Amino acid sequence: MGDRLILVGRVAGAFGVKGELRLTAYTAEPLALLRYRELKGEDGAPALTLTAAREVKGGVIVRALEVETRDKAEALRGLRLHVPRAVLPEPEENEFYLADLIGLAAVSAENAPLGRVKAVHDFGAGDILEIDPGEGLATWYLPLTREAVPEVHVNEGRLVAVRPAETSEPEPVEH
Repeated sequence: MGDRLILVGRVAGAFGVKGELRLTAYTAEPLALLRYRELKGEDGAPALTLTAAREVKGGVIVRALEVETRDKAEALRGLRLHVPRAVLPEPEENEFYLADLIGLAAVSAENAPLGRVKAVHDFGAGDILEIDPGEGLATWYLPLTREAVPEVHVNEGRLVAVRPAETSEPEPVEH
């Protein structure tokens, strides 16, 4: 888990004329981005080294070593920013990071295998787990609610999933 990259923010655009960036923070505490300091791109390559930050409504305004001009800041719009999972604090008991769910086995309440968590999505109505049943079958989706996912055991590598009735019979994916 320690080398997995966790999405912590996105460049929303330039701010002002001196190369500052407006970031959308995906962290519980937006100024945590400054504590992480070295933010990476999706490929793990260094992206931004933060030197200063201040919170504003709807985001964080930052200065980064790599950005000196408004044009350079604007060119980075949309850049997704990550940190290694290892730099994040350990979650409290009965809490987890969404990224820690990826790869977990999804099992029924009777412990029957249902697949693996392929991804966690947020299409605007809350977090959704994409479950890959394997064997060439189509993935299916499960809302990340207490009803649909009553148990999460990250350390055991599994979660209990209550499969929605409309996806009870997986169909093969046509190629």
